[in-house]
Amino acid sequence: MGKVTAEPQLCWSTPPAALAVCGIGGLVMAVAAFVTDDAPGRLLIGLAAAGLLFLAFMGLRQRPRLAVETGPQPKIVVRGLAGPRYYTPEQVLRARIVNYRRLGRRMPMLEMDVRRDGAERLIIFGRWDLGTRPENVLDTLRAYLVNQ
Repeated sequence: MGKVTAEPQLCWSTPPAALAVCGIGGLVMAVAAFVTDDAPGRLLIGLAAAGLLFLAFMGLRQRPRLAVETGPQPKIVVRGLAGPRYYTPEQVLRARIVNYRRLGRRMPMLEMDVRRDGAERLIIFGRWDLGTRPENVLDTLRAYLVNQ
């Protein structure tokens, strides 16, 4: 029997379970906002519900957040609220991991400098966007794009 190798993952997005929890939590909080008789509490709970529902909507709209299209001319696809944007490997100027301080911890983020329409743009992905460690994504991106 031959050795079976797993195909590397070529698309990354927020886990569906996390988006479902945000959506359900937003709906529960919206119901709680209507049920409460405290006006300031209703406002705060309503704002929290709107935030959770918006977060779930954004996560669903941007799936998959980052992907690599295979083929004779590979492309990196970055989905945003306005739709997908395509970048060739030549348009990616730099991809690296940068650690930012958030809530007293150092959080790794995947930074990509890309050239689009004659201007340089910075795109930053965190673990929430990718659904996995940014280091793993960078390793896969480098390995795949260098071999093409």
